[in-house]
Amino acid sequence: MVKRSETTMDEFQLIDKYFKKLTKNNIFAKNLNDDVFYDQKKKLVVSIDTYNEGIHFPNFKFPDLVIKKIIRSSLSDLISKGVKPTYYFISASGNKKAFSSNNMKKLSKSLHEEQKKYNIKLSGGDTTYSNKINFSITVIGFSNNIIERNKAKLNDDIYVTGNIGDSYIGLKIIENKIKLSNRTKKYFINKYYKPDIPIKAVNYISKFARTSMDVSDGLFSDMNKLINNQKLSFKINLKKVPISNYLSSYLKLTGKKKLSSICNGDDYQILFTSSPNNKKKIQLISNKMNHKITKIGKIVRLKKDNTIIIGNKSLYIKDFRGYYHKF
Repeated sequence: MVKRSETTMDEFQLIDKYFKKLTKNNIFAKNLNDDVFYDQKKKLVVSIDTYNEGIHFPNFKFPDLVIKKIIRSSLSDLISKGVKPTYYFISASGNKKAFSSNNMKKLSKSLHEEQKKYNIKLSGGDTTYSNKINFSITVIGFSNNIIERNKAKLNDDIYVTGNIGDSYIGLKIIENKIKLSNRTKKYFINKYYKPDIPIKAVNYISKFARTSMDVSDGLFSDMNKLINNQKLSFKINLKKVPISNYLSSYLKLTGKKKLSSICNGDDYQILFTSSPNNKKKIQLISNKMNHKITKIGKIVRLKKDNTIIIGNKSLYIKDFRGYYHKF
């Protein structure tokens, strides 16, 4: 008798099938359809992220850089909600080689630098033995309100902070899949390990954002998650998606397509929608923060799927899903 294998599920199908019902209408859990837990009465905001060697970071050769990436990507969940991160907890699994005295000194130094940079405090955690290196980060902040998912409105403009795509190129360089000059290589690798998270936006984002989240799994994938419970669609203009001068030069040099570089995640910028009436306000705040904010598309109501506009053509977003975990 042939044993039938179970149907493969992605992370979101897994949550829908097995875990959503366990929240038992706990409104603070946001039906497990947001990146944070929010208890408005206590003004408490909590997020948690897990990072595995070989999946979320290639290896542990540079523990000082790996931990910077992990901390910044964890903070971005709260930042995108307009919440200032205050405390963080870190749990780590590893072995004697990974947790050597030299590695721990490097890791501790980086944590100190990140705490100073973002004004956060280590507040607890756990350590266990494992042959595979793993980190779990819990971040806590306090706020009178947050910017939730699934609050977009028809005709909202779509914006993103910073640049998209540099981190992906950095990862490919680390994996020895791309060869570049030392100067260019250093730039992209830094963007992978040390994403330029828009911390200053915490003070402004709630003034104009209708709905928001960070770009972690890919621009188009995350845009779909941002409005996944709404009867709305979106159009994103590829030409308007902001990229760095380094990425622009790389694409010209190699003949690679822009589309293949901007839909892979690890950017940790803020993706949000806003009323068209806020266009001038957003530009003024962008200048004040000295952090780029770019209008890249529009919320629409269509029978067709979400689309990318490339010149006078349209491509369906479903072909560019981004990163997701399979089980």
